[in-house]
Formats: sequence, structure tokens, C-alpha cells
Amino acid sequence: MTSTLQVPTTNQLLAALPDIERNAVMADCETVELAFNEVLLQPDDTITYVYFPIDCFISLITVVETDNRLKVSMAGREGMLGTSLVLGIEDTPLLSLVQGAGSALRINAARFKRLLEKCPVLNQRMKGYIYVVMNQLAKTAACNHFPAIEARLARWLLMTQDRAGTDQLYLTHEFLAMMLGVRRAGVMLAAIALQTRGLIDYHHGEIDVLDRPGLIEASCARYSEDCALYARVITSL
Repeated sequence: MTSTLQVPTTNQLLAALPDIERNAVMADCETVELAFNEVLLQPDDTITYVYFPIDCFISLITVVETDNRLKVSMAGREGMLGTSLVLGIEDTPLLSLVQGAGSALRINAARFKRLLEKCPVLNQRMKGYIYVVMNQLAKTAACNHFPAIEARLARWLLMTQDRAGTDQLYLTHEFLAMMLGVRRAGVMLAAIALQTRGLIDYHHGEIDVLDRPGLIEASCARYSEDCALYARVITSL
């Protein structure tokens, strides 16, 4: 199935910067390839690099116990990894795991902090992105409080599809269970429900999105609210 989505050649947070600021950022960046399942940061690690994904995406996971994890957010070409630095904090509370392999722009943390001081639009755009992430975290907490696993699965699949830029997603039962904070049996039932409605095809960890508008409808209002907030906050800066 051919995707209707297009993967851009750069990160959206950087693309709309004024030329002088974007050039300053790019001069300090290097392009790196990130592998699937690669750990970029452990909880409480000192942030040494900031990442601006291009065609990869990174899951942000809270670790309650060694074997008890919950995915709370993700960063793809619409965002970045290293938001704590914008707040003047050099460590991270979350596990950062590459969910979709691909390329990213990487910049040294110290250089990034200097850029924040001399690039006012970059600074404001990063603060706007933090606000968007805060909203995403709040929505995730609210979703996890309610038992509508099917709607939660639909929302996360849409978010993953947006960042992967393809209709074919590779997500195991184990990863989906972590993503939703439920048992694998709950994931299976939710996936079967979405498949029965003709929204996805799910087989051995491979998910094909068949009906994106239907999946948006199944996800309730939260996914659309997320997209509208990003457009309003980020594109207005």
C-alpha cells in the first residue's frame, strides 16, 4: 500500500526559522543515523547532545520499575530530543529509545545552549514545543486513566504513522502494551477491534493503516486536538 504521507527532508522546528538562525544552527549540527531500539538517554543521564529527527522517531518512556515502563510521548520530525536544556536543566527524567530508525541532526548540548542565547526565534520556538509536549503528556495521563484501549491505540498509531511517514508500521504486542500501559491481551483485543472495523490490518507485528480518517474518528477528539495545538503554537511563532 502506498502511503499518502510525505517524509520531508528536514526537521519542522528548524525549517521555519529565519535564515540567519537556521544557518547558525545547521553550522553546529551533524547528521547521524539512529538504529532501531537504540537507547539515546537513560533516566537521570546528563544530556550531551540534542537531536532533531529528520525521518526517524524517538519514544520517551517513563521507567517505574526495571520491568515496568510506560511510553508517555514521542519525538519525530515535528520535534526534538533534549527539551530539558531549554529550561536550564541538564539531565532527563525519561528513557529515550529509537522506535523508528533513520537520520537526525545532532548538536552538542553546550553549543545548543549558546544558540538559545543568541537566536531569539529558536528560543521561542523551543519553548512553544515544550508547551506542546506538556499538553501531550497531560493527554496521555488522561487517556491512561480511562479504559478505552481501542481509542488510545488508534491515537498512538496515528502519532506513530505521522512520524514514520508510511502506512506500514512494525510494532510488537510487547511494545504496544508498553506504549499503552496495558496487558498484551488488552492490546490484542483492541487491535482485533480496529481490524474488524477495517481500519488496520495487523499480522505478526506488522500494522497496515487501511483507513486513516476512520482511525482518526476512532481515536476520539484527542488526536485532532494534538494536531491543532501544534499548528497553532508552533507555526505562529
